[in-house]
Amino acid sequence: MGFVVPADRLLAFALMSFLLIVVPGPSVLFVIGRALAHGRRAALTTVVGNTLGAYVLVVAVALGVGTVVERSVLAFTALKLVGAAYLVYLGVKAVRQRRSLQAAFAGDGPAHGGLRTLWEGFAVGVANPKTIVFFAAVLPQFVDRGQGHVVVQMLLLGLVFNLIAVASDSVWGLGAAAARSWFARSPRRLAAVGGAGGLAMIGLGVTVAATGRKD
Repeated sequence: MGFVVPADRLLAFALMSFLLIVVPGPSVLFVIGRALAHGRRAALTTVVGNTLGAYVLVVAVALGVGTVVERSVLAFTALKLVGAAYLVYLGVKAVRQRRSLQAAFAGDGPAHGGLRTLWEGFAVGVANPKTIVFFAAVLPQFVDRGQGHVVVQMLLLGLVFNLIAVASDSVWGLGAAAARSWFARSPRRLAAVGGAGGLAMIGLGVTVAATGRKD
């Protein structure tokens, strides 16, 4: 199998991916927010959605779209602003619905469907500017073009990234879900965490919109 990525490049890429992933970004913060609001199952479903969204970016880079995004200020900015706007929207929604968290904990509120949760996680994952830049600018550097099968190498490297992301994000989500019971004992705590989580998401969206490439 001549298209297999050399071991040294694979390990170097895995290390760089780990360093990027462990630093909380939009996807991690979103998973934590879902865990606090809806529990362990929603957190893990969000992780799956995030991962699927991130792998769409891998496929896009492998097919050449990443180069276009990396070189085009307009395309990069558009993707970044779409992601930021979505985070702000979800944050405003969380603030407005903060007092309904008690019903959600008690099982009296409307169900937050698995497909909906999966889709929200996917949308955040595919619009994560940190991941877009990483895949577009960093991933291609670890491909051994002399081995051939460049697309397959990129897909394999992307799979390594996503496996690390699943493990890391799941730990964050499960940890947040474990702390959820403390908040469930008090409606006031629930309203506070719902409002704080919403404000944090709004702040995250604003930060995403305000940072990134300046060229």
